[in-house]
Amino acid sequence: MAPRGRQWLKLLGAAGVAGVAASGILAARSERQRRAYEPDEIRERLHSRYAQIQSRRESGDD
Repeated sequence: MAPRGRQWLKLLGAAGVAGVAASGILAARSERQRRAYEPDEIRERLHSRYAQIQSRRESGDD
Protein backbone atom coordinates (compact mmCIF):
# COMPACT_ATOMS: atom_id res chain seq x y z
CA MET A 1 0.00 0.00 0.00
CA ALA A 2 1.31 3.46 -0.83
CA PRO A 3 2.30 5.81 2.03
CA ARG A 4 -0.58 8.16 1.20
CA GLY A 5 -3.04 5.29 1.41
CA ARG A 6 -1.83 4.43 4.89
CA GLN A 7 -2.24 8.03 5.99
CA TRP A 8 -5.86 7.97 4.85
CA LEU A 9 -6.48 4.74 6.72
CA LYS A 10 -4.93 6.18 9.89
CA LEU A 11 -7.04 9.32 9.53
CA LEU A 12 -10.16 7.24 8.95
CA GLY A 13 -9.35 5.11 12.01
CA ALA A 14 -8.77 8.19 14.16
CA ALA A 15 -12.07 9.66 12.99
CA GLY A 16 -13.83 6.41 13.90
CA VAL A 17 -12.32 6.40 17.38
CA ALA A 18 -13.32 10.03 17.87
CA GLY A 19 -16.88 9.24 16.76
CA VAL A 20 -17.18 6.34 19.20
CA ALA A 21 -15.81 8.48 22.03
CA ALA A 22 -18.23 11.31 21.22
CA SER A 23 -21.23 8.98 21.19
CA GLY A 24 -20.12 7.52 24.52
CA ILE A 25 -19.92 11.00 26.01
CA LEU A 26 -23.43 11.81 24.79
CA ALA A 27 -24.80 8.54 26.18
CA ALA A 28 -23.19 9.21 29.57
CA ARG A 29 -24.62 12.74 29.70
CA SER A 30 -28.07 11.44 28.82
CA GLU A 31 -27.82 8.80 31.54
CA ARG A 32 -26.83 11.42 34.14
CA GLN A 33 -29.81 13.56 33.18
CA ARG A 34 -32.12 10.56 33.40
CA ARG A 35 -30.83 9.62 36.85
CA ALA A 36 -31.29 13.18 38.10
CA TYR A 37 -35.05 12.60 38.47
CA GLU A 38 -36.46 11.74 41.86
CA PRO A 39 -38.52 8.52 42.03
CA ASP A 40 -41.68 10.51 42.77
CA GLU A 41 -41.11 12.64 39.65
CA ILE A 42 -40.71 9.56 37.49
CA ARG A 43 -43.83 7.96 38.96
CA GLU A 44 -45.82 11.16 38.37
CA ARG A 45 -44.67 11.39 34.75
CA LEU A 46 -45.51 7.74 34.08
CA HIS A 47 -48.98 8.13 35.59
CA SER A 48 -49.54 11.24 33.48
CA ARG A 49 -48.48 9.48 30.27
CA TYR A 50 -50.67 6.50 31.10
CA ALA A 51 -53.66 8.76 31.71
CA GLN A 52 -53.09 10.47 28.34
CA ILE A 53 -52.93 7.14 26.54
CA GLN A 54 -56.08 5.89 28.26
CA SER A 55 -58.01 9.06 27.42
CA ARG A 56 -56.97 8.75 23.76
CA ARG A 57 -58.11 5.13 23.65
CA GLU A 58 -61.44 5.96 25.25
CA SER A 59 -62.07 8.84 22.85
CA GLY A 60 -61.12 6.71 19.84
CA ASP A 61 -58.10 8.80 18.75
CA ASP A 62 -55.79 5.91 17.84
